[in-house]
Amino acid sequence: MLICLTASHRNASFDLLEKLSIGAPTVAHTLVANSDFIQGAVLLATCNRFEAYLDVDEPLTAGAALAAREVIEAVSAASSVDAADVVDAVTLLSGDPVAEHLFSVSSGLESVVVGEDEIAGQVRRALQKARDEGTTSSALERLFQRASHTSRDVKSKTGVGAAGRSLVRLALELAESRVTDWAQAKVLLVGTGKYARVSLLALQERGVTDVTVYSPSARIAPFTARHGIGQVFGDDLVSTIAASDIIVTASQSPTVVLTAAHFSAAAGLPDARERRLVIDLGLPRNVDPTVAHVSGIELLDLETISLHAPIDEFSATTSARAMVDVAAAEFTAARTEAAVTPAVVALRSHFFDVLDAEIARAHARGDSTPETEAALRHLVGVLLHTPSVRARELARAGEGDSFVSALTALFGVTPAAPVAHTPIANIAPIASRDAASA
Repeated sequence: MLICLTASHRNASFDLLEKLSIGAPTVAHTLVANSDFIQGAVLLATCNRFEAYLDVDEPLTAGAALAAREVIEAVSAASSVDAADVVDAVTLLSGDPVAEHLFSVSSGLESVVVGEDEIAGQVRRALQKARDEGTTSSALERLFQRASHTSRDVKSKTGVGAAGRSLVRLALELAESRVTDWAQAKVLLVGTGKYARVSLLALQERGVTDVTVYSPSARIAPFTARHGIGQVFGDDLVSTIAASDIIVTASQSPTVVLTAAHFSAAAGLPDARERRLVIDLGLPRNVDPTVAHVSGIELLDLETISLHAPIDEFSATTSARAMVDVAAAEFTAARTEAAVTPAVVALRSHFFDVLDAEIARAHARGDSTPETEAALRHLVGVLLHTPSVRARELARAGEGDSFVSALTALFGVTPAAPVAHTPIANIAPIASRDAASA
């Protein structure tokens, strides 16, 4: 059974998402290794959401609920967030809605900026990380691969994402009124990862040519060499801040990179800019929020940027959601068909076992020829075609059990029964393990 625990900008505070983004992505291996119910886990953490996708083996009707509690407890401990706060923030999806939700997320329909470019890549990387850590499963592989396929279809066949939207571009659009001439602006870029590359491209599209890069990581040399821009090291960071009109931070550092002390020191240097625009795209934050109180500094962080997200184009988004709905329905239908596969296999095995026994008796009598055997096998295959097709049709209509019952009634064939799953309505408050076992 597939379940999803999701917290996003729609139902969780920015501070909570920031905390979850630090510790929560590390718990997947522990969950799969230690849980009696969780067979696979893929964790997705972006600048505006945290989600845990789980493949749950539910031998008991409460298995999925117990798995959800295990996730919340693990995420709470790893992120230093009270479990009750996590429960309040997350929405729990189970069964068919999981596919529709992930397909919508990967297509950018649930993002702060509808149709953003980055989310599809983040979904793919979340799956790859799960593969690398050995926490994925065949069900999650199918789910995430189909999500990537759907997002490509949405991008190519609708207007959603056609403008190459992203939080980076939205941030720079918000900055337009603060920047007199992008071509004359001196920019300090903090970071060398994917978001930094996107930020650099967006800056260059606006005419920025004077960019210097700082990074706490060791990747700065190849990054600056590849893009032909200057770099700054720690000793010169303050003086570079002083000389910059715009600072854009997009580092993956788990701790704050720029503090109020950096900006206060920069303000005291000769020829320091009187005003600076600081755009913090990091999650967790790259810039200490107290920087906003330093004289001459205007800080745009993700929380502020999110409040100015534009209303999506209705027609394009409607078309995209229709495509997502169709893709989710097809995914669900395929999973439903798979549920009757054991019954179809059992039926085919029964018929061919009977045929093999008759052919064996014919051999013993000396009555069989290769031509006769081939004709009989072909006949059995033809006879099985219609019930096999009918089984899939019944499964899609939610009547797969009637096919299994018919097999038992007519032929005495009883395939292994699929595990029954009970949808989860909500998450009960988490009690301590000692209390739960009392």
